[in-house]
Amino acid sequence: MFNDSDCLKILDCAMSTTADFAEVFQEVRESKSVSMLNGQVIRAGTSYDSGTGIRLIAGTNCVYVYSSDNDIDVLLKLARDAASAVKGGNKTQIEELKELCKTSKARVQIDPMTVSKGDYYEFLKQASDYALGYDPLITQFAGSIASGKRTSKVINTRGVNTEDTTQRIRLSLETIATKDGEKQSGRVAPGTMRGYEFINEYPVLDKTKECCDTALRMVNAGYAPSGKMAVVLSNGFGGVIFHEACGHALEATSVGIKNSYFTDMLGQKIASNLVSARDNAHIDGEWGSYATDDEGNPSSDLLLIENGILKNYLVDELGSRRMNCKPTGCSRRQDYSYSPTSRMSNTYICNGESNPKDIISATEYGIYCTQMGGGSVDTSTGDFNFAVNEAFMIRNGKIAEPVRGATLIGKGQEILKNIDMVGNDLEMSAGMCGSMSGSVPVTVGQPTIRVSSILVGGREA
Repeated sequence: MFNDSDCLKILDCAMSTTADFAEVFQEVRESKSVSMLNGQVIRAGTSYDSGTGIRLIAGTNCVYVYSSDNDIDVLLKLARDAASAVKGGNKTQIEELKELCKTSKARVQIDPMTVSKGDYYEFLKQASDYALGYDPLITQFAGSIASGKRTSKVINTRGVNTEDTTQRIRLSLETIATKDGEKQSGRVAPGTMRGYEFINEYPVLDKTKECCDTALRMVNAGYAPSGKMAVVLSNGFGGVIFHEACGHALEATSVGIKNSYFTDMLGQKIASNLVSARDNAHIDGEWGSYATDDEGNPSSDLLLIENGILKNYLVDELGSRRMNCKPTGCSRRQDYSYSPTSRMSNTYICNGESNPKDIISATEYGIYCTQMGGGSVDTSTGDFNFAVNEAFMIRNGKIAEPVRGATLIGKGQEILKNIDMVGNDLEMSAGMCGSMSGSVPVTVGQPTIRVSSILVGGREA
């Protein structure tokens, strides 16, 4: 990391014309991973990367430059070039730097970077052997362990001077069952801000069995029906629908340019009275947590929706200028090659009062979705389309036969208002989220919920 004196020199060059704000973002990251397919390692390695990003803002105009060459003279020239490109704004003074503030959210007992790739391999190999011997229909096992450590420093013209360290590890286990040319999968992919002790403690064979059982159920299942019906979404990764169809529409990335269906709706009712939701980067050890965001602001536990009422947006520096409100500590980026913007962290629908079993028994007919897949969302309209990886029919208040091929189609704002039962079994699931500032670790979550009516795409009877 550069010393404060060098960073101030860069800021001085960046502010030499009309910018009213500038920041220096430095980053050092290292990673280790092993990937396996059917018992054979297909990828393994360690990596190290470092670089510097320089951002200038003039009003709502932004210029961002970066380099993996950390030579101070290279970066001074880069800052001068950026200053010549920025338009508008009123030059301001650089404030005196605060004392360096170091933060971290990691809870590491065994540093994954000190564990051999051979240990990574042995862990995955036992899962692979188990899966491929479980049933003749299980034709493929894929697994990976990926760990990474990142230290980032932010210094800006408002005197911010922070350094934050994050350390994460994630496991992925996936099995594929094949029958009559049809393939179906089962997958788990937990992630955490703990160390390799998380892997040592993980019930790998039990979870591999779950993956196999899911794949086998789905490859033997009939097709889901189509039409509007009640849909029960299980806890955990079911929250990906809220994340995609609603969460992104609450980010300043879209709200700030009035490209969200939730623009100018603070204080208004946007969801059922049963729905409260948060974006909480403070959860200890959670995959999407962080102590300090990539603009040097303290992270937040942000109440997004309270009993159906919209309470807050996710706001970064540039968004705050467009929206005339304060940043909320949610600015993130994949690495130094990206300019930061508003992003989610651990985003979830809060616990309700219903017992999950009562939600099923209260549903005469519908679909119970236990594993969600990929999908697409238009934040300007709320239209979404999500695949369901594992589902069951609900008949007469009981879980019935498994079905495959279901797709959920609708609008995010309608889904929120149609939630009529919320369980008390909140669970979180790790994932990766892609947006303007690259791919970042996030957690999605929810208790079991029921949506009174969603259009289900399936197969006509």
